[in-house]
Amino acid sequence: MSHLSGDGEAVRPLLDLCLYCLTKNISRYIEDIKPLPPNIKDKLIKSLSVRGWITDSNISKVLHPAVEALDLRDCDVSDNTLQQLSNCKQLKKINLNVWKDKRLTITSEGIAALASSCPYLREASFKRCSNVTDNGVLALALHCRLLQVVSIGGCSSITDTSLHALGKNCQHLHSVDFSSTPVTDDGVIALVSGMCSKNLKEIHMERCVNLTDVSVEAVLTYCPMIYILLFHGCPLITDRSREALEQLVGPNKFKQVSWTVY
Repeated sequence: MSHLSGDGEAVRPLLDLCLYCLTKNISRYIEDIKPLPPNIKDKLIKSLSVRGWITDSNISKVLHPAVEALDLRDCDVSDNTLQQLSNCKQLKKINLNVWKDKRLTITSEGIAALASSCPYLREASFKRCSNVTDNGVLALALHCRLLQVVSIGGCSSITDTSLHALGKNCQHLHSVDFSSTPVTDDGVIALVSGMCSKNLKEIHMERCVNLTDVSVEAVLTYCPMIYILLFHGCPLITDRSREALEQLVGPNKFKQVSWTVY
């Protein structure tokens, strides 16, 4: 709780001020961080993450075995960071998405290490990590059976093999993004008719140039809970998909749907 100073301005709690100072001078105090209790480390991780200051060299100091979430979107990290998560068995969410350019330092080797160390992972986001291949997704699907959210959009080496693996192993999956990948209708059918068919609510498959109306119809047929479906920028998808939406979907079912008719 913040208090007011004599002139009416909010006074920041002492803990927040200390964490701010520690964050600003992280290199100076890095060796003093390791003994801190988990609740303090969680605040420090968040503070460092939003500034993009977590790195391969300092993450081992701020980690603790009970950490549940890591948002590394703005951080310059590599497979080395993922390999340092071996003691973080309770990790449930990791976000390595990037929205500009590509992240080349995360590969399937790192994801395999993550998957084998963190069996309770619920959310795994690697958008635009372009060196991630089917091997990484296969490791996630086999070791992290509780996955609910997977983002591999922009991972240009991903193929139908990844979608087959997710459909076969991840019953709880409800949101998946494989946009801008070379997957085909066969992969989409394997995913949406797999173990997660009744749970899938959100699918991003925009800019997948190999997909046809068959994929859209498969989603609408196998996924009764779907309410976000993005397939714009798919040049082989025709007006037939719009007609399928009208025929197979009731009014007001979708929160978001987008397509491009060529």
